[in-house]
Amino acid sequence: MNSNKIIYYITTGLFSLVILFSAGMYLFNHEMVKTVFTKLGYPTYIIYPYAAAKLLGLFAIWNPRFNVIKEWAYSAFFFAVTLAFFAHIMVSDGEQYAALVALVALVASYIYSKRV
Repeated sequence: MNSNKIIYYITTGLFSLVILFSAGMYLFNHEMVKTVFTKLGYPTYIIYPYAAAKLLGLFAIWNPRFNVIKEWAYSAFFFAVTLAFFAHIMVSDGEQYAALVALVALVASYIYSKRV
């Protein structure tokens, strides 16, 4: 396996772990997420659909047959993680670092997915 594949799998795996943790929090710690969404001014009814969208996006990124959908998933995750970064800064809950790690891993994953 060449170094491009290794970097791609590591960055995609790291990004996937952050997103899976986030979706898990949305599904299994709903009350805490609901409080944060309320502080941010977001509607709380989008928590479960957003968790499902994150899981579907990860499926699209890992599936090699969905090239067009993979591009859309990377784009959607870019905007979601960027907005999450600034939302966590506004709430001052310290979670902006996880969003920053996710953003760096996402960009690296996207770049190396083109090389693989």
